[in-house]
Amino acid sequence: MELPSRNKGDRLITSGECLDIRRRLRRLNASQDISAVVINAFDYRTRILPFFYSSKRIAPAGARAIGSALYDSGISKTRIVLQQWNPNVLPSRMRLDGRPPDLLLVSSMQIHSAACEAIIRDACKIPPDRRPLIIAGGPNAIYEPWTMFGTEPSDQWGADVVVTGEEYVLLNLLEVLLSERSGNQSLRSVFDRARDRLSFDNVPGLVYPRFDKDGLIVELVDTGIQRLVGDLDELPHPLIGFQLLEAPSRSKVLAPRPIDPDKVRRFSPIASLVFTTGCKFSCPYCPIPAYNQRLSRSKSPDRIADEMIRLHESYGIGYYFGTDDNFFNDRPRTISIVETLARAHIGGRPLRKSVRWGTEVTVHDTLSMMDHLPMVRKAGAMTLWLGVEDITARFVKKGQSVDKTLQAFDLLRRNGISAVPMLMHHEGQPFYTRRSYYGLINQVRLLRKAGAVDVQVLAMTPAVGSRNYEEAFYSGKMIHSAAGRRVEPCMLDGNYVVASAKDPPWRMQLRVMGVLAYFYNPIRLIHALIRPRTSRYFIDAAIQLAGMWGLAYTLPRMAGWFVRLMTGRIKRQPRPTGPTVPLTAPGGAKACHGHDQRQTYLASAETLIKR
Repeated sequence: MELPSRNKGDRLITSGECLDIRRRLRRLNASQDISAVVINAFDYRTRILPFFYSSKRIAPAGARAIGSALYDSGISKTRIVLQQWNPNVLPSRMRLDGRPPDLLLVSSMQIHSAACEAIIRDACKIPPDRRPLIIAGGPNAIYEPWTMFGTEPSDQWGADVVVTGEEYVLLNLLEVLLSERSGNQSLRSVFDRARDRLSFDNVPGLVYPRFDKDGLIVELVDTGIQRLVGDLDELPHPLIGFQLLEAPSRSKVLAPRPIDPDKVRRFSPIASLVFTTGCKFSCPYCPIPAYNQRLSRSKSPDRIADEMIRLHESYGIGYYFGTDDNFFNDRPRTISIVETLARAHIGGRPLRKSVRWGTEVTVHDTLSMMDHLPMVRKAGAMTLWLGVEDITARFVKKGQSVDKTLQAFDLLRRNGISAVPMLMHHEGQPFYTRRSYYGLINQVRLLRKAGAVDVQVLAMTPAVGSRNYEEAFYSGKMIHSAAGRRVEPCMLDGNYVVASAKDPPWRMQLRVMGVLAYFYNPIRLIHALIRPRTSRYFIDAAIQLAGMWGLAYTLPRMAGWFVRLMTGRIKRQPRPTGPTVPLTAPGGAKACHGHDQRQTYLASAETLIKR
């Protein structure tokens, strides 16, 4: 279900508080020798199109932001480990400055939850007297925090606490811990004492366990929805995070020093940056508006320019991806940003001569910016990902139509900006239609003719935290297993059809495979060399080559699932998984993070009876 919002007037922290709390923490840390390791969990089974290349060539913004916040709060012994770069890393083997870290922070998306669990399990093998305080976070923790705890009596593992919000929640937690720490006490022992004193119940955005006398988890305490940082300029500079990265290796242990600054660009030629957050649309399949509590936040134009300039000067990074939910969401704000970037210079040259960037927008908002698209290009924009979903607007209406979509593509092409359509294959949509553009292949063909050199086509997959997530289970759409293979979290990335009631799911899977093979193939490559769809001649051909290479990894994985859907028995999952122990707010009130309690406790009944 969607996350609830805090009351109006209580959704944001006070202005300047994110800066102040880091100053307070620096004073607390001045006399304490604390070390921390931040691990970004990554499941290699998700390394397929459309994320085949970006998954390893972009250092994720989330893990970098956490590392930057820790470092800027006085924890200078901080290392950021990306599991896509360091697949063999083991928390039990980690040493910083010759000793195990005091803090182990694990960040994970839902599709990487298997890797996240493996990391936490390994950390739980460390003897209690040397074990770090384990803090879990990331998108998976935000929506399903109970997945970070093993609540079975025979299989006890889990994080010590889960952060269900952004950097400020973590800093608030650390301030409570360090205020109660004395001498050289381990942070884990301090946490246990503070938890028993209920010291964290006034820190919104946490979930932590309570135990019985036998050491078994009997309850998860949810302290509520986080307060957000309103002014994103108060966040630590992303330059900090890059200097804390662990260099790629196959080792199980950490290197003596972070990555050499001269090698950052080699392994992360693209940097992801937060420009803005929030979206004015409220699509039933999207959890983003509810997560942002219906607010729109942004960095200032000068801060965005400064981040690009300093990262380019320090590491030579020339390509940036804005992690916006909808960059054109607020027209006046967008105009201010692109005008500032257009005026900015790097080493005496206009910023656009050294920097290229891209982000996500919608068709509706692109048309509202039509008079300012030349300025957007002058600001250095090279590629915009358009959330088309369905150009006929039968699936979802976001102000798009066939004519408006083609108009948006034409405007972007004429201004030298590449447009990448993001389509969502949904139930009831055929592969091909006559005399209409509703068919999946019809839309891809039309957009290719309109100038699309790349495309993203994903199957509609219910997203945790969205309005239609629980409905997909209760209506019988959600697949539990096919031919004996269970749907795993790594399959919830839109590449695998895991929810379908009207259409046979194998047909939907075949359509996704077919449209990818239609777009990336040798014939298309020849056409790209003869008649490219972009003024940058080799870009079209290069993307075709990259797409075919990625498809060689993607299709075999999809094909295996397709065969199971077509030939095997399909079992449905009648309800979403939930906590197997009560999830409650302090004082026993209803928790904010969780599914319909009537359904989730049905799922946990068997476990509770065993106990």
